[in-house]
Amino acid sequence: MVEQFEETPDVEPKTAKPDPSGAEPLKPEESRGRRIDALKELGETEVPGGKSNIHCLTIVGQVEGHMILPPQNKTTKYEHILPQLVALEQSKDIEGVLLILNTVGGDVEAGLAIAEMIASLSKPSVSIVLGGGHSIGVPIAVSADYSMIASTATMTIHPIRLTGLVIGVPATFEYLEKMQDRVVAFVTRNSRVTPDKFKELMFKTGELTRDIGTVVVGKEAVECGLIDAVGGISEAVKKLNELIEERRNSKGLLQ
Repeated sequence: MVEQFEETPDVEPKTAKPDPSGAEPLKPEESRGRRIDALKELGETEVPGGKSNIHCLTIVGQVEGHMILPPQNKTTKYEHILPQLVALEQSKDIEGVLLILNTVGGDVEAGLAIAEMIASLSKPSVSIVLGGGHSIGVPIAVSADYSMIASTATMTIHPIRLTGLVIGVPATFEYLEKMQDRVVAFVTRNSRVTPDKFKELMFKTGELTRDIGTVVVGKEAVECGLIDAVGGISEAVKKLNELIEERRNSKGLLQ
């Protein structure tokens, strides 16, 4: 006697519909993982998306130089920023750069390297100081084509110093003086402030408790010629779009 078995039809597993863009759909666990990562990093489950011709670059915390800062410090690493600027310069989709600053300063040479690269971009750039743009944050703020500051934001201008109170040899003093001259030259070249006025702010006594220098707030930074205008994010984006449009028109005339 031969037993007969009924053949079971092949059942194809249910699959997600293919994405017209060609990208593979995310699995539920992958999507959940991304939401958790976004929540940890940014404090929100979803980041607003959408294609834009403007790239936002942030300089926050302390500008880190060749020495790695303690892990509890919020830092901006120059080795992360410089490749981004190269990519922005080469990108065909990005037409403008919005630079957002809230920094206490940091390494002088790393900050100057970032500032020089921003100043040499062929694409329009606008910077906005929110909260603070102190110390080496000043050259970074003025490196953009147009600079803005929030009405409550502050900028501290002070001489370059080393960690410690004693300068050991005259050569060290001369080195610091030359480095300071580089900062003064860059700031005065990329803003409306004169060298004499900037040095006056830098060496002012009596304003800071344990240091020499000046703190300028909002409108004061504009009045001394350091920053171009007082404004917020909407004014900064509007100005950047105007510069982008001017660049498009100038390129059209050249062609």
